[in-house]
Amino acid sequence: MKTQRMEGQFTKESQPREASVQAVKTHRDARGVLFEPLTDTELQAQRNVHVVLTQPGEIRGNHVHRTAVETTTLVGPALIRLKEQGIVRDIKVPAGEILRLTIPPGVVHAFHNIGESAMVLVSFSTNLHDPTGADTQREQIL
Repeated sequence: MKTQRMEGQFTKESQPREASVQAVKTHRDARGVLFEPLTDTELQAQRNVHVVLTQPGEIRGNHVHRTAVETTTLVGPALIRLKEQGIVRDIKVPAGEILRLTIPPGVVHAFHNIGESAMVLVSFSTNLHDPTGADTQREQIL
């Protein structure tokens, strides 16, 4: 899997048009798994964090952000679907694998729990939460 690192804020002209997908360094032992969803540098640019638990068979996302960069760490199994510049790409995440996606504005994204227990998403946004959803536009891709 190709890994691209994207850190810091972007101007509108320099914003990437594709999501970055990275494997996350984990620490595993008999008790389970520990991981850090962001580096200390990445954390400084964030304005919102939310944890999402999704039941088996259910889908989250199916939307695009107008201005926010969203960084989501996901614990598989899951199917991720991205729509970047009109092109749809699927990423299948095996059980127990942990991926981090940095999703720039304009990239439609959806997450499908294909497992048998709750799927865990930890998401950060460069924008504050807006209950009116002004930055989020629904677009069903999954």
